[in-house]
Amino acid sequence: MKEAKMRLSDILAGVSLLGLALPAAAQTGAPPPAGQAPAATPTTTLREAMVEAYRTNPDITGQRASLRATDESVPIARAAGLPSVSSSGSYNENLYDTDSSGLGPTRQGSLGVDLSVPVFTGGSVRNSVRAAETRVEAGRDGLRSAESQLFSNVVAAYMDVIRDEAIVRLNQQNARVLGVNSQATRDRFEVGDLTRTDVAQSEARQALAESQLRSAESRLISSRENYIRIVGSVPGTLAAPPSLPNMPAGVDQAVSVALEENPALAGAKKSRDAAGYDVNVARAGRLPQVSVGVGGDYYNRFGSVSGFGRTAGIANDGFATSAGVTLRMPLFQGGRPAAQVRQAQARQSVAIEQVTATERSVIAQTRSAYAVWQSAQRVIESSRLAVQANQLSLEGVRAENSVGTRTILDILNAEQELLNSQVQLVTAERDAYVAGFAVLAAMGRAEAADLGLDGGPLYDPVANYDRVKRSLSDWRDNPAPKPEATRTTDTPAQTPIVSGPLDPQNPR
Repeated sequence: MKEAKMRLSDILAGVSLLGLALPAAAQTGAPPPAGQAPAATPTTTLREAMVEAYRTNPDITGQRASLRATDESVPIARAAGLPSVSSSGSYNENLYDTDSSGLGPTRQGSLGVDLSVPVFTGGSVRNSVRAAETRVEAGRDGLRSAESQLFSNVVAAYMDVIRDEAIVRLNQQNARVLGVNSQATRDRFEVGDLTRTDVAQSEARQALAESQLRSAESRLISSRENYIRIVGSVPGTLAAPPSLPNMPAGVDQAVSVALEENPALAGAKKSRDAAGYDVNVARAGRLPQVSVGVGGDYYNRFGSVSGFGRTAGIANDGFATSAGVTLRMPLFQGGRPAAQVRQAQARQSVAIEQVTATERSVIAQTRSAYAVWQSAQRVIESSRLAVQANQLSLEGVRAENSVGTRTILDILNAEQELLNSQVQLVTAERDAYVAGFAVLAAMGRAEAADLGLDGGPLYDPVANYDRVKRSLSDWRDNPAPKPEATRTTDTPAQTPIVSGPLDPQNPR
């Protein structure tokens, strides 16, 4: 890879952390078993989540198996140009023959071995092998694309859990504050300081906060279950992710790199090239084919040759050999070869158009992700200012209410505005990180080859190809397939439990 290409390990080993919402937002708690208090859980980093998904996610293990199946197309194509050896055996016994002279045998068994060597196939074998090899290369690009998509999914699931845990804390804090406000409003109503309207407004806002909290909790459960689906384990306590280094300077640079290095686009181009070889394979159906054959047969008549037959020179056993050259010259096949060529050309056209379609998709995805990333960065800046301003505003409204210049409704509105700005902030930080990683993925800079795994090597897609590409044995099977991905049936159903306040130093 180019030196300028960012390594994913730089992302995962970075020390600069992205602050989500407020300082404690990353300290998340895993849902404890029912009836038990929350227990301390080990912290999981984004890198660890990626490593686990890389090793155990069924989408990626299935894609690896699909590539291994594609690898086998090369020895299959090459086998058509190699010699073939076959054997045959037979046993015959004459039961009744009106023309029998009594000299010939009445039973006979034979064993034979035949060797056939293709000499000329019109380029069919050569082009089939080239097409198969090119599709193997396309399959490797497909595996790269699947790895990139898996890491993008891990990042999105990881950030969704962090975001939704932060939003649950915000709503829990908001519900507690509004509960205190509602009780204080009722107390002041009892002493005649406030009206029934003030009480109703406080109770209505408290009920709304509870409903918002329930909705936030359901979204958190969904995010945690989605994390389990992708990564394969319970999220537990998630650490804040490292910053994304080496982001492109502009959208044009991002698109330029993506057009050069995006694995999906590279795979589409190789599939187009393979389709071109398929056209030549189809054309070979109209050309002569030459093969050389050698055969040998041993026969035994099991003593069924009569004495007169032996006198006439008929033996009870013997050996026969033969050799020959076969030329097959197609003259008329009902238009089938031309139809096959046209069909292959049409499929080549599909592959050509698919390159353009993939190119369009890569451009659109890169530009869209870059736009979302930039937009989210601006939203983060404005949301941070809004949070600070709303915190000051809430303090001021409370102080003014104490001297009678502000109403209870003013306090409730200030509380809601602060909550909205905090939720907007954590949402924007999640969107910025996910979109930034999507930009890197579209540029081909978020693949397994960029991830240095501890405790084991990366999956090598070339190893299986090198093992099978020249295999000549007809009996060299692989072991029976077994599941590679881990199941999640033993993971507990997730709950919306979170631990710790959002900001212990600045409770509302």
